Amino acid sequence: MKIGFFVRESLRTMRRNAVPSFAAMASVLVTMLVLGVFIPIVQATNGAANDVRGRVLVDVYLKTGAQPNDVERVRFLLTHSTRHVKKVEYVSKDQAFAEQRKRNPEAYALLGSNPLPDTFRITPDRPDNVETLRQELAPTTRSGTRVVDPAIDQVKDQKEDTKKILSATRVVKLTMAVLAGLLILASVLLVSNTIRLSLFARRREVEVMKLVGATDWFIRWPFVIEGICLGALGGGMAILLLAIGKIAFIDPLTSDFSLIAAPSTINFGLLIAILMASAIGVASAGSGLSLRRFLRV
Repeated sequence: MKIGFFVRESLRTMRRNAVPSFAAMASVLVTMLVLGVFIPIVQATNGAANDVRGRVLVDVYLKTGAQPNDVERVRFLLTHSTRHVKKVEYVSKDQAFAEQRKRNPEAYALLGSNPLPDTFRITPDRPDNVETLRQELAPTTRSGTRVVDPAIDQVKDQKEDTKKILSATRVVKLTMAVLAGLLILASVLLVSNTIRLSLFARRREVEVMKLVGATDWFIRWPFVIEGICLGALGGGMAILLLAIGKIAFIDPLTSDFSLIAAPSTINFGLLIAILMASAIGVASAGSGLSLRRFLRV
């Protein structure tokens, strides 16, 4: 028997059950839309989180009266006697004042003197070692926190800010993953229910086919193809909507907003292939579930 026969039977069944077929296709469409947005967002948030982790610094602030020999002594301490140090950058108080005045000229124009200290910005060898590095420069004892050199005023890190950013990215990824999982489950169940209705509508025909010697797979193939068609239609429409959104909104904004252009995300062609394969896979899973549970011939 040619494949055209099974395709015609599948299309005929879809026309008979137009409403449940449309519901199943719409469910696959919404699921693929969410996945199509979810995958680039996860990649962008992962890239942002890694970028934040790569910028974790430990700031060593010197006392106001620090002399040049104090600066050199602390520099030697950081570069030769401190573990987990990857890079040390010295920012003088004049340089720091000039940077801040450039960012906020009105506020710093009102200051009569420079209140900023000389600072060493330390990049740890690994972001996870930032707390160890801070403890080595300013260990916490029972009597309080002490610094390893008298010229050092205080040692600070950006651990709390980094934790907040990384926690926010984890929440975004978890929320999107749960939503995508629920939609995939709903799509599988809707496709399964659609195939079940098709089986019920053709139960007499299936019984007759079985009596005249039709094999199980001869009976099952039209329903399998029906599920694949529903998945392909839903996935194709989702890809079309994503392509329209990309061309109409994302691409024009990319040249104007560096925040949109910066994240490295999946190639759109590869995303299309993944979404189409996922749509067909979800629909096939729904068909298989229905055929396994409800086809009793």
